[in-house]
Amino acid sequence: MLTKEWLSSFEHELKGNILKFWMDHTLDVSSGGFAGEIDNQMNVIAGAEKSLVLNTRILWTFASAYSMYGTKDYLEMAERAYDYLTLHFTDTEYGGMLWMVNEQGEPSQPKKQIYGLAFAIYAMAEFYNATGRPEALQQAVDLFQLIEKYGYDPLHKGYIEALSRDWKITDNLSLSAKDLNEKKSMNTHLHILEAYTGLYRVWKSEELKNKLYELIEVMLDHIIDQAGEHFHLFFDEEWHVKSDTLSYGHDIEGSWLLVEAAEVLGDERLFQRVRARAVTMAEAVLAEGIADDGGIWNEAENGSLIDKTKDWWPQAEAIVGFYNAYQLTGDSRFLEAAENTWSFTDKYIIDHKLGEWVWGVDEDLKPLEHAPKVSAWKCPYHNSRACFEMIKRLTLNLKETI
Repeated sequence: MLTKEWLSSFEHELKGNILKFWMDHTLDVSSGGFAGEIDNQMNVIAGAEKSLVLNTRILWTFASAYSMYGTKDYLEMAERAYDYLTLHFTDTEYGGMLWMVNEQGEPSQPKKQIYGLAFAIYAMAEFYNATGRPEALQQAVDLFQLIEKYGYDPLHKGYIEALSRDWKITDNLSLSAKDLNEKKSMNTHLHILEAYTGLYRVWKSEELKNKLYELIEVMLDHIIDQAGEHFHLFFDEEWHVKSDTLSYGHDIEGSWLLVEAAEVLGDERLFQRVRARAVTMAEAVLAEGIADDGGIWNEAENGSLIDKTKDWWPQAEAIVGFYNAYQLTGDSRFLEAAENTWSFTDKYIIDHKLGEWVWGVDEDLKPLEHAPKVSAWKCPYHNSRACFEMIKRLTLNLKETI
């Protein structure tokens, strides 16, 4: 595909479908903020909880859109998300942010999930980058300091999964029903990594720099397997692996997020180490995780696929991850893989009728039944970020070829 045509397709998808959907269909006009859940027939689910993940990802998305385009409507959406988070998710008693609130914005699951706090940092830092509002930066810094105070493991390094509302040890660790209830996970560390990367762009703290550097080394030393091809997913406190499952979406997502983090730090030795791992991880997903139709499978275990559905978010991350590997190596196989995954996404994942993207498709490439269009986890972040990243990278590519 020609670069100009590909760039145009990402801009059209971002502005004409993803952002438009969230502006047109997700506002909660009665209780404020955004609907907690909308099913795949566009019915708003009454009484649905509102998650920290959904609301911080909406803030990040529209702050990023305002940074890129300067459009007033995008700023208004970002401000709506920021105001709702500040008013309803901020824990004024114990600090930090709550994991879930009910439809009226009252605490419903008040534990401190480090994954959620990381997304709040990510969103607040991007909102500050877009608007220059010092209070948003201060909120991000405060959350960083709370994670380091309560969530950091000084003995074995890395971060525990969750704490109680008042920052005490808890047995309620897991992100969701599908996750293991272990002390540490790849997923939380990956998203602390992206949060700290985003924060370091706007706040050049020496403490943050050191923590980001350490976190990259933790990812390289403990979370990526010995072959350098895949992430392990769950661990105990001492980094003993507790799961044999592979997540192809996380592998390809992590490959480019690690490169981004190393680039922000500007350490050439670290960058070269990360670069090598990013390429081997992309190679492994290309060899094992991509179907003939260009779509990325969800999970495998012991050399066999255990989940042959293809969810929306691995497709989004694969487009960026493969293109990133192409930029690192010049290997046309990665460029072809990125193009093929985009073609698959356009054909099967983008909802050309109702807007946004479907949750995923089954083995017969039919949209998953009963999977929501909007939920605690179905947000505009993976797909919008894929568009933002590809627009930036393709625009740069065009400039370099002139």
